[in-house]
Amino acid sequence: MGATIVEKIFSVKCKKDVRADEVVMAPVDNAMIHDITGPLAIQKFYEMGGKHVHSPERVTMLFDHQVPADSIEAAENHVYMRKFAKEQGIFNYDLREGVCHQVTMEMGKAAPGEIVVGADSHTCMYGAGGAFATGIGSTDMGFALKFGALYFRVPETIKVTANGSFQQRVGPKDLILSIAADIGADGATYRAIEFTGSAFETMGMPGRMTCCNMAIEMGAKAGIVPPDTITWDYISRLRNVVPFSLQSDNNASFIEKRTYNVTNLSPQVAEPHNVDLGVDVTKVAGTKIDQVFIGSCTNGRFEDFAEAAEVLGNRKFSDNVRVIIIPASRQEYLKTLRAGLIERFVTAGALVEAPCCGPCMGGAFGLLAPGEISLSTSNRNFKGRQGSTGALVYLCSPATAAASGIYGEITDPREVE
Repeated sequence: MGATIVEKIFSVKCKKDVRADEVVMAPVDNAMIHDITGPLAIQKFYEMGGKHVHSPERVTMLFDHQVPADSIEAAENHVYMRKFAKEQGIFNYDLREGVCHQVTMEMGKAAPGEIVVGADSHTCMYGAGGAFATGIGSTDMGFALKFGALYFRVPETIKVTANGSFQQRVGPKDLILSIAADIGADGATYRAIEFTGSAFETMGMPGRMTCCNMAIEMGAKAGIVPPDTITWDYISRLRNVVPFSLQSDNNASFIEKRTYNVTNLSPQVAEPHNVDLGVDVTKVAGTKIDQVFIGSCTNGRFEDFAEAAEVLGNRKFSDNVRVIIIPASRQEYLKTLRAGLIERFVTAGALVEAPCCGPCMGGAFGLLAPGEISLSTSNRNFKGRQGSTGALVYLCSPATAAASGIYGEITDPREVE
């Protein structure tokens, strides 16, 4: 019997044949901690008797959830982590670079065949780069910091094949929302999702990141796109690598296979309060909104803002809507700035903020009051996610967000000339 791409990654790392459902101790190529989960992970490291981090050069540290510090407690957490980084010889990106997942990718900290962990559930985004990447808890992170390895139960894999070509103003975010609606919020629990098919083969890295990022929204342990020319071109610009083949075998055993065709896919919107409540935009069109958020690790890249700007054109955003735009990293901010899009958004009435998580977690700024409605390009719409538990959060693509920001209500972007 052949092996899946996930089984192959663990087999190489463990130097033995490894199959799904086996529990193994595997070395970690990179571990990421940020300002929310980092302090507890450090405490667990010390509680385990940790004195020296196993491989400081393999730790990515940065602050993104509460930056600049929005409370005394947040400021204290930052100080605590800065001190730890200095003591342990860990390079700290601090608050200068942006959202952890985007920064990890663009700094070349995740590559094909590697095992990467992060103390954040959306760590699975790095699967866009061909890595087995998964989110872990603070206790597990403390263990990884001390030993440079971690116990894993190797997940079974769901093979998702998406073929066809997207129509105008429909893209990867619409696809992953439709897949989540089909598989369900717990339909892929503790499984890996392998994304294949012509739609993914022609999809750029930003779109692949969007899809892998949201694998966790179906309960998946990881999302992964088999590395190809697009992957290697991206990675080779970040670090010195020699491309190699890493694909699931034709006779590999998948727990499930699902096939989709994107040709007739329409813009999707996930209704409150679950990500798997995706519907055609026409079913919720006309819903009045109070806030639009375009950003996050899911859709805070230059390509997302270019898509939003194309829909916006020379129009202005509705005076009845707060439009918040936040690039996912300093690099993405500069791309957007140099293309003239920042000025375009500000002129249209948007608030453009420095790279950070912003409203996504609901712990810093851009919070919703009871009864308010947000339309967001982020990855979660749970009750209370962006502020009050009495608020509603809908999820969508950058194109749909921009169109809706113009009219002050959820709008099909295909109807905007």
